[in-house]
Amino acid sequence: MNLLEAQLNYPFDDTLPDVGGAFEVAPGIKWLRMGLPFALNHINLWLLKESVEGESGLVKGWTIIDCGIANDATRDAWEQIFATQLEGLPVIRVICTHCHPDHVGLADWICSRWNVPLWMTTGEYTFARMMSAALPGSDGTAMFPFFKLHGLADPQMLQELEGRRSYYPTLVPSVPLTYVRIHDTQNFRIGENTWRVITGFGHAPEHASLYCKELNVLISGDMVLPRISTNVSVFAIEPESNPVQQFLDSLLKYKDLPDDTLVLPSHGKPFRGLHTRIQQYVDHHAARLQEVLDACVTPQSAADIVPIMFVRKLDSHQLSFALGEALAHLHKLWFDGILKRDICADGTIRFRVR
Repeated sequence: MNLLEAQLNYPFDDTLPDVGGAFEVAPGIKWLRMGLPFALNHINLWLLKESVEGESGLVKGWTIIDCGIANDATRDAWEQIFATQLEGLPVIRVICTHCHPDHVGLADWICSRWNVPLWMTTGEYTFARMMSAALPGSDGTAMFPFFKLHGLADPQMLQELEGRRSYYPTLVPSVPLTYVRIHDTQNFRIGENTWRVITGFGHAPEHASLYCKELNVLISGDMVLPRISTNVSVFAIEPESNPVQQFLDSLLKYKDLPDDTLVLPSHGKPFRGLHTRIQQYVDHHAARLQEVLDACVTPQSAADIVPIMFVRKLDSHQLSFALGEALAHLHKLWFDGILKRDICADGTIRFRVR
């Protein structure tokens, strides 16, 4: 455990649910954990005991929060969950915190299987539909000229990225054709408890975390993670964005939550110490911004900044996020008026101190 992690409290120590199994973290909340074929090798998903009014009276069942990617291993894990963890009750609805493949990949499969609705924010649902359909501008082809514009010139890496043109649809082959909109500050019931929607920006278009005051539980999605830093990137479809600022502003929405809130993150282990972790995020980005600013004494592209911010060797999957995050930090300093942006003679965008 590193120094930052040691400042947090992990109430379940090293306990992890088995794939296809579950572990109860609070009354009526089960923690699921499924694999991912990336360096980030898992995602946490959640089952919440549910009861809703139906035509024949009160219907008991489960709400699923986030779904995992669309592959056979994840489907098999869900089949085990359905067979062993639902206590003979049906799934009543699916909520997805945001549009990234590990969260929404199997939403259509689960919703169709149980004939239940998908609940998402409009921003996340729209992007999931766009990317699953590989619409121009949101598909993989858009990233190549964008990455080249920001200095990526390694032929081998560009070739590897070429193979990712249809990456999103392979993990999210379909999205439900209809959805139920959720929005910031909305309150709704899940079982006996009320949950408040807290939207966040910078990591995804309109990410939804869920907070329950009665249980003092925050299902944080990817907005607050205990060990790794939430990725904040500039993408080709929104090339003038300022995601670092959006992310830092979004963290302020958690100020009214108690520090001993049980945080249920999408990656890593459940923890307490919400405000400590948020301050760690603030300090982390301040340090990264200073590194970037120091480098920009001479003109730097986003590709030039990647090895400064990420000293380890990156594969093509990691590089796509690293370059987007390097550009996000350049943009924060550019929007703040500290850096100047130039289009150089070779067609590359570089940033320098004013």
